[in-house]
Amino acid sequence: MKIAVLGGDGFVGWPTSLHLSAQGHDVHIIDNLSRRWIDTELGVQSLTPMDSIQERTRIWHQETGRRIHFHLIDLARDYEVLKAWLAEERPDAIIHFAEQRAAPYSMKSDRHKNYTVNNNVNASHNLLNAMVEVGLDSHLIHLGTMGVYGYSTVGAAIPEGYLPVGIETMAGDTVQQDILYPANPGSIYHMTKCLDQLVFQFYAKNDGVRITDLHQGIVWGTHTDQTRLHDQLVNRFDYDGDYGTVLNRFLIQAAIGYPLTVHGTGGQTRAFIHIQDSVRCIELALKNPPGRGDKVKIFNQMTETHRVRDLAELVARMTGGTVAYLPNPRKEAAENDLVVKNEQFLALGLDPTTLEQGLLSEVVDVAKKFAYRVDRSRIPAVSAWTKDIAPTLERDPEGKRLKSVG
Repeated sequence: MKIAVLGGDGFVGWPTSLHLSAQGHDVHIIDNLSRRWIDTELGVQSLTPMDSIQERTRIWHQETGRRIHFHLIDLARDYEVLKAWLAEERPDAIIHFAEQRAAPYSMKSDRHKNYTVNNNVNASHNLLNAMVEVGLDSHLIHLGTMGVYGYSTVGAAIPEGYLPVGIETMAGDTVQQDILYPANPGSIYHMTKCLDQLVFQFYAKNDGVRITDLHQGIVWGTHTDQTRLHDQLVNRFDYDGDYGTVLNRFLIQAAIGYPLTVHGTGGQTRAFIHIQDSVRCIELALKNPPGRGDKVKIFNQMTETHRVRDLAELVARMTGGTVAYLPNPRKEAAENDLVVKNEQFLALGLDPTTLEQGLLSEVVDVAKKFAYRVDRSRIPAVSAWTKDIAPTLERDPEGKRLKSVG
């Protein structure tokens, strides 16, 4: 197939592009490279050294003989350019990663809130609008988040997208209906993903767009089979307080002798998936598209759930690290349970990669190799959800201010 990977320069987009190219697909990356500009804004860099997208694709061609094409397009702003590209290239499938993906970044300031909403919602709507306008019957696969469900404890498993409900009619009868599971976003970023859901529902109903929405858990790990082929194909690895995902952050903190920072009680239960499984799920979704006129197909893209404090203690035992409990920058419940259904991907043949010490050690090894690139001052999570929370945050978990006195 000819496949457009929107946001293909990113954390999940890049290994997905390699994975699909390795399978023989004609892969086209569309990206505005905004993630690299955000690194510059934040004064931080990927732990792993990343070449330009042009150099990465050149190395891929050198190693495999296969080409990945790159197109510099801003989906949220360049509607006419996007529409013209879709009309000319007419991809068979479109994988949509092109959204600002960090909850803490989306809550940093009013400017960051506006940027996240403008970028994410416009990108999704521009894409759907253009597909309809040029008569493109591509299968659209969108990477969403488990966070659309929220993290409240209701004592029941979260279904895959839809909740069957009984509604009492005027005549006193009960009719059954499937509705979207009630949205409960915990950040501006998560809110944009909830808005995406509604936009998808409309375009599937109104225009017959074939859409699969993947509600993904927290991604961990570094390598996939393809990124191992050459040092310059390595995936990005974020460790900072805005973009670093919790387990990867623990692993790098342990590797450099930094306290493992748990915010609040650590009782937050989260869903996780390894990066190799993430790209495999996208492949499975590609092979099982909905039909034209079908409702949006929704998968829960996760393989296991863990409490944050349990993960910290696991990594501390494995590495000899220490755990520091800090004030929570997020406005969320101190403790929650999380039970998630993921039968659809298992039924399609996913063999989950579970959290094992060998894979954790692999990430620690990567972290140690590139530890010289770490800016320790960028590790604390200091983007506060509200103005009331901001003054309570700990910006110096290592206590360096105290150590430097006298």
